[in-house]
Amino acid sequence: MLKQFFIICSGSDTDILEQCSKGEQNKYAGIGATVFFTALMAFIAASYALYTVFDNLIAAIGFGFVWGLLIFNLDRYIVSTIKKTGNVIDELIQASPRIILAVIIAVVIAKPLELKIFEKEINQVLLEQKNDLTLANKSQIAEQFTPKVEALKNDIKAFQSQIDSKEAEVNTLYDTYIAEAEGTAGTKLLGKGPVYKEKRDKHDALLAELQLLKETNKSKSEASEAQILQLQNDYSTQVTSSQPIIDNFDGLMARVNALGELPWLPSFFIFLLFLAIETSPIFAKLLSPRAEYDIKTQESESELKNWAKQNEHQRGVLLNADNAINDRVYGDIGAEEELYAYKKKMARELMKKQQDAFYKKQTGIL
Repeated sequence: MLKQFFIICSGSDTDILEQCSKGEQNKYAGIGATVFFTALMAFIAASYALYTVFDNLIAAIGFGFVWGLLIFNLDRYIVSTIKKTGNVIDELIQASPRIILAVIIAVVIAKPLELKIFEKEINQVLLEQKNDLTLANKSQIAEQFTPKVEALKNDIKAFQSQIDSKEAEVNTLYDTYIAEAEGTAGTKLLGKGPVYKEKRDKHDALLAELQLLKETNKSKSEASEAQILQLQNDYSTQVTSSQPIIDNFDGLMARVNALGELPWLPSFFIFLLFLAIETSPIFAKLLSPRAEYDIKTQESESELKNWAKQNEHQRGVLLNADNAINDRVYGDIGAEEELYAYKKKMARELMKKQQDAFYKKQTGIL
């Protein structure tokens, strides 16, 4: 039962193969098994690749099954259409487009399986890429907010600088009127005279300005700090909202690119393995000598061609004979006077009717 299934997978003519030896049947059963297991690997590879795209197991298995059937049909067609003619050059020319197609199929099958085999290494590469993307994303977002934050911080420093400058002036005036009262500077008269009062009034006025400036700049600084806090919140929000995009950076193309950053030699040998599996039925048929099945297949095709040629020749002879008979029949009929007189009479009647119709039409126009 299994042998018969693999023979069907090989695309060979089962009726002809039943007449061949057991060895010939086993050979084509082996070719069919290679075709079947290649399609099975294609199903697994496509299912995994589509699962990384859709993240849905049922959809991935469904599309993978369709892809496996497609590869099975292509491989079966490729193997079944290679005919053993005994001429190596003709067979190579015949098989060359099929070999190219087999190479393409091998690439398509091998790549998803490479992604699965090197999944841990690819995940490590993707993690490093995600970390780099996270840092780059934070840096790019920070470029939008940093100038505004720095400008606000500079404003706060300017507000504080104004207060410090005003405090320095107030302190200077304070030292001045104290020294005047102590008689160590100014008029150098001990006591609180008119000059002391004048300097004290000037100090008190500047001190009032300092208090007002502190209150004004404090409100301005608080407003700037509130804006800085809002900008920092907006920055954190943008970083948080964009992070899921980076976290989901593990699709099929990202994994293929990550695989490209790994050493190429292991991937190359895996590709060679699947290339050997995919092309093995073709080369098995090309390298095998012309055997019993090939001879019987060619004999069957020759019988069909000869039968078709015979039928074509018979149809040609039949057509020529029928044409010759028709020529004689119509020649004999054409020589009969009775038929000539009848056709002459009918032609005369037809011409009369045409003339009458033309006359009536012209009369109606006039």
